[in-house]
Amino acid sequence: MVNINDLDSMIDFDSNCLNNEPNFFKKHSCDDNKEASFLYRAARKLKQFLKMNISDDFNLHLSTVSQGTLTLLNCTSKGKGRKPTSLGEAQPTKNLEENKSLKEQKKQNDLCFLKILLQKIKTCWNKILRGAKEH
Repeated sequence: MVNINDLDSMIDFDSNCLNNEPNFFKKHSCDDNKEASFLYRAARKLKQFLKMNISDDFNLHLSTVSQGTLTLLNCTSKGKGRKPTSLGEAQPTKNLEENKSLKEQKKQNDLCFLKILLQKIKTCWNKILRGAKEH
């Protein structure tokens, strides 16, 4: 069993970032009757963070939370085909220092998003569990 709080505490991030709410949360929320939809999208989004390779322990926790959420929602049987990746246009190269700075900023933004995502997943699960106790 994995605790989301353990996963949450493994993330080192800039605390100022929690003030900016990413567009993902403007489009997807844990409003009434949308809990399962939000958790499904959030769990799928969590899988994308495995690519960051923060640590083996973190990746194990992240996989468990993501897969466990999908299993609880009974969404694992939906096998959608993947969209082919777009090749896009060739981007002009930037100098090495600028690339390092941009990569570091992107990493911090990703960690901020992940921190907010985990908090919202916890809040959503708590909302569902409170509702289950009331019935």
